[in-house]
Amino acid sequence: MELRSRVPDGPIEKKWDSHRFDMKLVNPANKRKYTIIVVGSGLAGGAGAASLAELGYNVKCFCFQDSPRRAHSIAAQGGINAAKNYQNDGDSVYRLFYDTVKGGDFRSREANVFRLAQLSVNIIDQCVAQGVPFAREYGGLLANRSFGGAQVSRTFYARGQTGQQLLLGAYQALEQQIGKGMVRMYPRTEMLDVVVIDGCARGIVTRNLITGAIESHAADAVVLGTGGYGNVFYLSTNAKGSNATAIWRAYKRGAAFANPCFTQIHPTCIPKSGEYQSKLTLMSESLRNDGRVWVPLAKGDKRKPDTIPEGERDYYLERMYPSYGNLAPRDIASRAAKRVCDEGRGVGPTELGVYLDFADAIARVGEDAIRERYGNLFEMYQRITDENPYKVPMRIYPAVHYTMGGLWVDYNLMSTIPGLHVIGEANFSDHGANRLGASALMQGLADGYFIISNTIADYLVSEKPAPVNIAHAAFKEAEARVADMTKRLLATKGSRTVDSFHRELGSIMWEYCGMSRSEAGLRTALEKIPKLRAEFWRDVNVPGSADTLNQALEKAGRVADFFELAELMCLDALERRESCGGHFREEFQTADGEALRDDENFAYVAAWEYAGERAGPMLNKEPLDFEYVHLAHRSYK
Repeated sequence: MELRSRVPDGPIEKKWDSHRFDMKLVNPANKRKYTIIVVGSGLAGGAGAASLAELGYNVKCFCFQDSPRRAHSIAAQGGINAAKNYQNDGDSVYRLFYDTVKGGDFRSREANVFRLAQLSVNIIDQCVAQGVPFAREYGGLLANRSFGGAQVSRTFYARGQTGQQLLLGAYQALEQQIGKGMVRMYPRTEMLDVVVIDGCARGIVTRNLITGAIESHAADAVVLGTGGYGNVFYLSTNAKGSNATAIWRAYKRGAAFANPCFTQIHPTCIPKSGEYQSKLTLMSESLRNDGRVWVPLAKGDKRKPDTIPEGERDYYLERMYPSYGNLAPRDIASRAAKRVCDEGRGVGPTELGVYLDFADAIARVGEDAIRERYGNLFEMYQRITDENPYKVPMRIYPAVHYTMGGLWVDYNLMSTIPGLHVIGEANFSDHGANRLGASALMQGLADGYFIISNTIADYLVSEKPAPVNIAHAAFKEAEARVADMTKRLLATKGSRTVDSFHRELGSIMWEYCGMSRSEAGLRTALEKIPKLRAEFWRDVNVPGSADTLNQALEKAGRVADFFELAELMCLDALERRESCGGHFREEFQTADGEALRDDENFAYVAAWEYAGERAGPMLNKEPLDFEYVHLAHRSYK
């Protein structure tokens, strides 16, 4: 497999503008001749579908929810980064670029990251024009707050509902195009395969989740904006419906999967409360602006937090990382929380928790000010825990949140299958081994509003895809594959539920491929996962039929994909014999427990190629060059 990144030549600050000028354009009158499929309707997919339709293309947009408004992007809380420097505190496009490359532990592609920083300023203007109600200062200017991994305030926000408000902006743009007839929306429809004809992506096969009908859809290009794969761990901050099926089926058709082991553990989540909990709840990283993280100094201290004197508290992030304090990046803050809990100083019933305390902030600015900044988050915490965080500290603990890995894409966001473009969290391109907070919304909207609409035109003009329809044999073959898998799942008639298998897989992944990994643990996982997968296909029970609404069948197909993806994640983690960002190998750490990179041997993107069911995946490498942000030890002390 050849990995051609197609990064343009020239100074980094001019690459995108020069590239846009050099790319071929589609005449406005000709755009209506092309059909583009967009799978996913979150920030990336919804913005992409709306932008492509606005330009004049015929767009088909698919989502498995009943409405695009239910995309998981709605759950993002804290904010969106942009280098507007409204605070006059030294921010710039270059500093946002620098912080993102450093935050990703030097495992991202410089050119893509700089373009993201450039476009960040346009995103805010776009969203304000759509009516997104960002918080404002008293004088009317947009407000900013701090986020982890940065020493400037560049995060725009709408209380703790930023994702919801941004999604509504993209949704209204999408609905406008639906009303004009430029977008045809397919809700409650799940993509189950990509159709490749003459080496190019020419359509998808779907299942109608209400009727069970398997249907084909042809197009001149396909765009995947289907989010991440964090639910491979079963317990995560993702919506229960979030899954990896679209990108995994694309991988099995020839799209390289990049850096699958790069998963992010978010430090600010409500701790697990019981064995049969189905998901975890995120508390926004923005809370670390005003909340102080601490644990008791003494092991096994069971006193109530308000009875523990200041001198007997360990504000460990402030102690360990004085330059950044409570706003240390997510991977570093997560490992620090695990470390103090492993020492026996964790709090709460499970002792897997640390305090996030707002007492100092409330004393300083008043409860009303804190309520104005974070009121909905405090309310959500109280509803879940029955504890009032204005009166007692929140209890938090790390949980699986975001996935930096995804399908490999070039500078034009096209995968190794020509015509198959991948945007947002579904691709690997911008965050390296660790995503800085408030950058997911930025990437999704940059890809959707400003990048894909330019790059897809260049593909269409260069490739000149010939007309194709669903009568083509490739569509019939893909439909048969989907139908066969469905029949196999329903015919097993075993004794275990899909959820029981998913929960067991998640436990293996969290234990051996979670916050820390080791060679012995990863090899154990690679022994356990194939055995559990074989048991799944032998003993799973999927009730109901294929010709009606059947959520057990939906979950079964997704969990079958998670089994295969989990194995690839562990293999990738085993192959990467270094620690970087969210990938922490216990054998590779500094004397004080920090990640120890190996730039000489591992400064590359690991792009895995599917080689068939009976052969192991093949590793391809895209070397990473750092011309503008020179490789250095990543320190936040």
